[in-house]
Amino acid sequence: MSRTEAALRGLIFPRKCVLCHCLLEPQEPRLCPRCAAAVPEPISGARRGSYYQRWVSALWYVDAVRSSFGRYKFGGCSFYAREYGPLLAKAIETRLGTDYGLLTFVPINGLRRRRRGYDQGQLLAEQAAARLGLQLCSTLKKRRRKPQSKALNAAERRKNVQNAFWVWNPAAVQGKRVLLIDDVLTTGATVSEAARVLLAAGAKSVDVATLAVTPMAERRAD
Repeated sequence: MSRTEAALRGLIFPRKCVLCHCLLEPQEPRLCPRCAAAVPEPISGARRGSYYQRWVSALWYVDAVRSSFGRYKFGGCSFYAREYGPLLAKAIETRLGTDYGLLTFVPINGLRRRRRGYDQGQLLAEQAAARLGLQLCSTLKKRRRKPQSKALNAAERRKNVQNAFWVWNPAAVQGKRVLLIDDVLTTGATVSEAARVLLAAGAKSVDVATLAVTPMAERRAD
């Protein structure tokens, strides 16, 4: 691409921060200095009464992060995963470590993936696995198309995801410590159900890492 073409592309598609969406210079990272400085320490805990053991998130799911996720999941900004990846990998390495036999992810259903063109959880998992040197393997399939409604409370969400997943290659998880990646931790119902079927398929243990966590979920998840 010539300088002229690059300049024109910059005018038509200006670089913006993936979080606050402010305008950036062409050479600047896609995470502006203000947002980079505001990234919190990894948020983590130990889950009691569920199927996964430990969890960590890199960001709070509020304000600019929430808007950024909307663009990532529904606005076609799949390239955001390249900027989210280092944040997620750092949170995992800092609070969970890298002693895992397998890294996998919570999938979206096939119809939604075809419409969207990508699976946001898979892209996050690919970025994290590459940075942490972990084996990435698709293990879960989503059994039904019913979406997880934001209006459901925690008990309703747990009921809504019952038997929503199945492990299509049990041999890949048997006897392994599994790190499960998802985009946002809300009530923990989705990742708990996914962890349950992984354990039933023979996984030794399951920990969870998400890019973001809601403030209410952080209190429920401990």
